[in-house]
Amino acid sequence: MPVAAVHGEHPGRPANAPELLESRVCDPATSTTANSMDIEQARFNMVEQQIRPWYVLDQDVLDLLFVVRREEFVPPAYRALAFTDMEIPLDVGGVRTGECMLAPKVEARLLQHLEVRKHETVVEVGAGSGYMAALLAHRGQRVRTYEIRPELADFARENLRRAGISNVEVVTGNGAVLLEPGDETFDVILLSGAIQFIPPALFDRLKPGGRVAAIVGEEPVFAAQIIRKQGDRVTVPERLFETATRPLHGFPRRAEFAF
Repeated sequence: MPVAAVHGEHPGRPANAPELLESRVCDPATSTTANSMDIEQARFNMVEQQIRPWYVLDQDVLDLLFVVRREEFVPPAYRALAFTDMEIPLDVGGVRTGECMLAPKVEARLLQHLEVRKHETVVEVGAGSGYMAALLAHRGQRVRTYEIRPELADFARENLRRAGISNVEVVTGNGAVLLEPGDETFDVILLSGAIQFIPPALFDRLKPGGRVAAIVGEEPVFAAQIIRKQGDRVTVPERLFETATRPLHGFPRRAEFAF
């Protein structure tokens, strides 16, 4: 359901200043020693101490975080960190991919703002572990997620299979294929990584009423944005919050893009 008010003020932060997410950036050197822990208490703490305070107020989204088990999408070596406020390295099969899962509160905020409905089709670029696709699959009718790294595509595919999620298609390949002319359109497009700008051609793949969400900018400043399609026009980008994450591979940079 839509949330009426997600923009509050933090003490000491000027009014109208963009919200800054201070999640720790992905670090493969992070200790991965697994201690015994109460998984459900850790999940509860993640929701109540990290996610809800960052204006994730849609109860359906919060409830979903207890349904989709995040720890089952985290590489085994990092499972003890599944609920921490950080990006988790996606090292699989002995390969350091250089990719990371988004921080939990970033995933939850994006999911809330996209307002995916049960009849809608979704496409994601940057499958990673498959966790975000799993969340989207519970909200929408059908999800396609692109992953450019074959080892991660296999990892996401297996995670989704074990979770019993059957309405997600994992495609091994470059999601920039969506920038090519085509008749297939979607209600929601999510770019799960940082890009310099949203290519205008992407809006041709949106149905009327559709939404695109992405993390946009250049070092050191990135901000999550959402853009909506109203008829044949798109709205001015709505700036949601500041954050930092790894770049989305395969999408054009400004110098490479021909208008």
